[in-house]
Amino acid sequence: MTDGKLQGLSLRALAPNIVTAMALCAGLSGFWFAVKDNWPAALAAIAVASLLDGLDGRIARMVNGQSRFGAELDSLADVISFGVTPALVTFLWTLQYMPRFGWTVALFFVLCQALRLARFNAQIDTEEQPHKSAGFNTGVPAPAGAGMVLLPLLIWVEFDLDIARNFILVAPWMLFVALLMVSNVATFSWASIRLRPSARFPALAIVGLYIALLIAEPWIGLIVFVSGYSLLIPFSMLSYSRAKKRQRAEEAAQSA
Repeated sequence: MTDGKLQGLSLRALAPNIVTAMALCAGLSGFWFAVKDNWPAALAAIAVASLLDGLDGRIARMVNGQSRFGAELDSLADVISFGVTPALVTFLWTLQYMPRFGWTVALFFVLCQALRLARFNAQIDTEEQPHKSAGFNTGVPAPAGAGMVLLPLLIWVEFDLDIARNFILVAPWMLFVALLMVSNVATFSWASIRLRPSARFPALAIVGLYIALLIAEPWIGLIVFVSGYSLLIPFSMLSYSRAKKRQRAEEAAQSA
């Protein structure tokens, strides 16, 4: 109690935390569906968690409800929804049939996801962040990492290709994605995407077409999105290199 008034948490500050809690519940439900061999539902639960994860931060900024508690809760939800659940789903789907090291691969993915989020939290108040200052992410973000590691399952659900379920392919892919998450590779963020005025309407048309595809064929839509993101990683590295060169040139011109 301060100045005779009871201190409490406003609903405005609570709203983004509720969305984060919903994301956590949705993400963890993916494991429950996987236990029942309901793989489409497991994928859908993680996709819903990803959607909610993208909303909670925006809602917090809209209502000015950012808090340290919310940031910590968001990281915890991300580890569960995009680290623990995808690892367990992938293990139940195929890695459990590996003669050796299947569980080790799953654990390694969760560990890398946790390390990535811990690094992100540790750098929140750091002023010198080269990737962030240029509008890029450091490494593959948590939801994108979950989507990439579940890409073989998406392909299997949609096309029923047995090769997509082969742990000889899935395990190395999972290790690769895990390393990308904790790497210093620059990856695209929304802030790094710049469109020319002339490209505005074509971009809107493409987004509209993709939304129509996602509604009509959700699994194909997700496969296209995750595959496209994965293929763009080398281009994001090149784009970051160019952005840093421009920054150094501008700094040199200002100091001259």
